[in-house]
Amino acid sequence: MVFVTGGTGLLGAQLLYDLVSQGKAVRALFRSKPRLSAVQHLFEYRNPTEGKQLFESIEWVKGDILDILGLQENMKGCPQVYHCAGLVSFHPKDHSDVFKINREGTANMVNVALELGVEKFCHVSSTAAIGGDSSEPITELTKWKNGEITSGYSLSKNAAEREVWRAKEEGLNVVIINPCVILGPGNWNESSLTIFQTVSKGLKFYPPGSNATVDVRDVAYSMIQLMESEIEGERFLCVGSNQTFKELMTVISERLDLAPPTRLAKYWQVWIARWALKIVKGITGKRSAITKETVHNLFANKSYDTAKLQNAIGIQFRPLRDQVSDSISGRFEE
Repeated sequence: MVFVTGGTGLLGAQLLYDLVSQGKAVRALFRSKPRLSAVQHLFEYRNPTEGKQLFESIEWVKGDILDILGLQENMKGCPQVYHCAGLVSFHPKDHSDVFKINREGTANMVNVALELGVEKFCHVSSTAAIGGDSSEPITELTKWKNGEITSGYSLSKNAAEREVWRAKEEGLNVVIINPCVILGPGNWNESSLTIFQTVSKGLKFYPPGSNATVDVRDVAYSMIQLMESEIEGERFLCVGSNQTFKELMTVISERLDLAPPTRLAKYWQVWIARWALKIVKGITGKRSAITKETVHNLFANKSYDTAKLQNAIGIQFRPLRDQVSDSISGRFEE
């Protein structure tokens, strides 16, 4: 039996599909029953004939990674654990929740895994937990930089990793995977897929920065390969392609038959937009989507070297166009 947290998320759903498709018995933790429909949609999108049957083979257990007693019961009898659950938010008002879920939740997970004698534990971290801005491609060995613009999310993921490394020293067999922005089928109003919703409305401007994306299928595949291997006590960047935001938005626009953005957004323009949204929030109470951290990310230039993972499991990552096509073909709304 395999235990999975975060199974109703973008990555977790794909991981569940891959595991049960391989005949694995899976127990998955969930918090909200309505979220299960997103998982079933993914299963039926991937496999129209057998998707529903595969989905129904999962043993779903309601719980929370902040509930230690619940974890002790639900993780029991599971030699392998995949920890995908977490909270992604760059909004300052969410910092407390982000730390509680990402750091404390991970601490609970590894503590219970140690207590129950789990054989191997896969922790889903993020590129946000490694290093920072760099003139050279970021690797697993890039030193952590805690700057004044470092997001609460990055700090929380780095702190969560420290809990996993601590558990390793206490005897837990662990692997850590650090994916970048994950693309795949799902709801465009959530997670990293909101960029598709934004581009679909038509954009004239693009930010000057760059970042990386990866296909959700490649991340799930990599996790399973690492767990089935003899590798332990290491972390791996999981990056499909490095590109500028202009290149990413252009590929999405073309796939949606829309004109791509052609005008470079200036820093002052984005900063004014941020303050305008803060004024709107003050009037309407609606939260601003642009924070100091998101502005910084739009103007930062980051690239990643994923040679370590490629050498370890021999993966060939899907190119950007394949990542985008799958995200568009598998779109759904709850």
